[in-house]
Amino acid sequence: MSTPPVLSKVAGTCSEYKPECVGIGQKTLFYTALALIAVGLSGHVTSLSILTEEHKKSSGNQDKLHLYLGVFAVILVPLIGAVAIPYIKPWSIRFGVTAICSVMATLIFLTGSYDYDTAQGSPLTAVFRVIVASASKVFHKCPKDASELYEGNDNNVHKMRHTRHLRCLDKAAILLTDQQQNRWKLCTVTEVEETKSILCMIPMCTTFFILGVVYSIGNTYFLEQANHMNRKLGRLSVPLTILVFFRDQAESQFSNCYSRLASNGSSPSRYAIRVGIAVSMIFAVHCCITAAKVEKRRLDVVKSHGLLDKPKERIPMSMFWLVPQFLLLGGLDGISHESIELFFSDRGPASMDRYMTHFAMAVFGVGNMGSVLSVFLVDKISSSGGNPSWVQDTLNMSRLDKYYWVLAALTAANLVLYILVAVWYDRKVLRSEEREAPKHNQSMNQSFDD
Repeated sequence: MSTPPVLSKVAGTCSEYKPECVGIGQKTLFYTALALIAVGLSGHVTSLSILTEEHKKSSGNQDKLHLYLGVFAVILVPLIGAVAIPYIKPWSIRFGVTAICSVMATLIFLTGSYDYDTAQGSPLTAVFRVIVASASKVFHKCPKDASELYEGNDNNVHKMRHTRHLRCLDKAAILLTDQQQNRWKLCTVTEVEETKSILCMIPMCTTFFILGVVYSIGNTYFLEQANHMNRKLGRLSVPLTILVFFRDQAESQFSNCYSRLASNGSSPSRYAIRVGIAVSMIFAVHCCITAAKVEKRRLDVVKSHGLLDKPKERIPMSMFWLVPQFLLLGGLDGISHESIELFFSDRGPASMDRYMTHFAMAVFGVGNMGSVLSVFLVDKISSSGGNPSWVQDTLNMSRLDKYYWVLAALTAANLVLYILVAVWYDRKVLRSEEREAPKHNQSMNQSFDD
């Protein structure tokens, strides 16, 4: 609906693909569609692997055959679309084909939705229930003895030991009259402890967002810079994707190397995870510094050849100058993804194990959105007082080198903040759990003796 021939023809204003045919209605629909696509892909990426695993466990041989055919179709259909869609010129038909495919896929999916058990609910709901239940008992005092708190009788649930930090949430497990049947007013100690572990992870998670901000510039400004630079390697014209290849290879190699060093024949230690995240932040700092210096050199070449007002002209500077920053970007991504996933898996509650990978993905997703905000703020701050903005309509007129230096300073400051938060987390949260462990083990042994 966002393409000009659709709404414009109905309004009787214009029926061609011309700039004057694009009105406010088309722009509103287009940007709304982008947001809907982002939400849809987020749900798809989050749910598909889990749904597939559950289907494998519950299906027979015939259903598994259908599953494999479906996986084959998932690979084949995008390949056919990637080849065929570029030959379709009208955007209304391009979008129409994909819209029809999406509707058909939805209908096919809904025909099998009744086969899955949705009554179990999400463990994430327990976090909100604990907050609501504790808020409803805000005027009640927590008992001094943790044994007086409600734990429940479900032996199939992995029970967590009680800790003494964030004791305000313990009120959710205070058993009052006629509340045992209301899950939004009474929670178990295990549910309270799971909520505590999630909330205690939030300060650490906020220090990860800057990594997503830095990584996002590799998919935007880095590629745009390379697109206007000299791609010749001798007599060969090298495609732009070679830089993405370097980044992906660096990401893979650093990820594998970190996994071997962190595991070392056993499960990763707490310190290996902390060091991995710190190293990825150091990579981010060096990536921004390298990018700033290369961009300054590129701008000097632009000025010396009089290309400031010629944004479409190719700059006589090899795009291979960008290789170091792409390699650093790959190292940042490989180590950070691996170490952050290990952090969530190590510190997250057992009932939420399958969500931990998606939490790590969400960190980078928030960072990607934060990159838009960072560009907006840099634009507004740099243009204050009548000064020219660092972010202009073209790269040649912009000062991306200064923006990269800002990111380098922010990432360095974030590294210091991360170290402080990590020290606090180790001292307050982990030591609190370790102090409670002996008491918990002693009570378990006593119960066994009894």
